[in-house]
Amino acid sequence: MQPTIIAAILITLGGACIATQAPINAGLSRQIGSPIVAAAISFGVGFVILTCAGLITGSGRSFGRALGVEWHLWLGGALGAFYVWAMVWSLPRLGAFTAICAVALGQILAAILLDRIGAFGLPVKDISLPRILAALMVGGGLVLSRF
Repeated sequence: MQPTIIAAILITLGGACIATQAPINAGLSRQIGSPIVAAAISFGVGFVILTCAGLITGSGRSFGRALGVEWHLWLGGALGAFYVWAMVWSLPRLGAFTAICAVALGQILAAILLDRIGAFGLPVKDISLPRILAALMVGGGLVLSRF
């Protein structure tokens, strides 16, 4: 199987995990009474699993190398924390479908901008009419998701 097909399958499964993680974290928040603590627990569990996976696979030395990376590369954790908290807080108010549609729109709009400026080493790609139309279609889907 081609690596691009494997990557597409993996990221599709990852998307399904995000959609499933959201109501699980919202339920945790409901039961404990805090979206912030629910997000912290979610990250804590993920941290333990990924740390164990890194050690089991022999990637443990990479933890030490992380101390020498450029400062902005540490922002991924902060962005992820905001996303998990925002989803935990928003899901009970919007429902899973609308919340995921909003996430998709945010991802697409950010991706268009990140591609345009070549952020974080990405190849520069122009903002084209098909990309704008794709974003508008997802935005339309977000509006329709409320009905």
